[in-house]
Amino acid sequence: MALKPVLRRHSIPDISVLSELIQNACDAALEQDCIDAMLNNETSFFRDQANFALLTGPVLDALHARRSQQRRLRIWSAACSTGQEPYSLAISFAENNEKWAGWLIEIVASDISMSALAQAKLGKYSQFEVQRGMPVRLMLNYFEQKDDEWLLRDDIRRKVSFRKHDLVDTSPNWGAFDIILCRNMIMYLGQGARESVFTALSARLAPDGVLMLGAAETVIGQTERFAANAEFRGFYQKIGNMGNKGSPFLP
Repeated sequence: MALKPVLRRHSIPDISVLSELIQNACDAALEQDCIDAMLNNETSFFRDQANFALLTGPVLDALHARRSQQRRLRIWSAACSTGQEPYSLAISFAENNEKWAGWLIEIVASDISMSALAQAKLGKYSQFEVQRGMPVRLMLNYFEQKDDEWLLRDDIRRKVSFRKHDLVDTSPNWGAFDIILCRNMIMYLGQGARESVFTALSARLAPDGVLMLGAAETVIGQTERFAANAEFRGFYQKIGNMGNKGSPFLP
């Protein structure tokens, strides 16, 4: 059971006592410890490579054209776990630095797990973690090996802002985002919680913005706030903001 280590650390005799303590909100640190223990922090760099390539290629190309006057792009990596997803984005922008020169690129990453966020902010990964999905060339260019760990370059770490947030809660007032990534998280929620999350994401997505879900996730039958994009599998837009021919990607 995932909570057994929590019981031992806090000298709690059994799960019923733990449940009572949580329900009575007796200990914020205990509640956070339970959250960290129950979460699935599975992630990797450039996860779901085919879909990620669509994002960093054609999807970003279309948004580059649509935002050419403002020269500003805001991206939210929701449920970012230990940071591989937003850092993959930051590396992708660095790899195309000439194309994005003079642009203000803001990458916000959030998660409910304090322990995951702590590692994400450090940008420090084991050999196994850094090799999962990371091409060797990029690993050598953007990481420095220190003993058995790999540390991400400071300039790449500074491109991502990490914040604690529970997606099921009220959407934070962080302004509108052009791209929201919420991958491999909604699939673990019940229907009521899913609708709450979709409502929150809709509130924070720009009218012609793009939502990216996990490869095994969909909005079909889940919400009336989003519809699938006709061009790119795994990408969605807000209902009522479909753009020309039903797609915000078309000019």
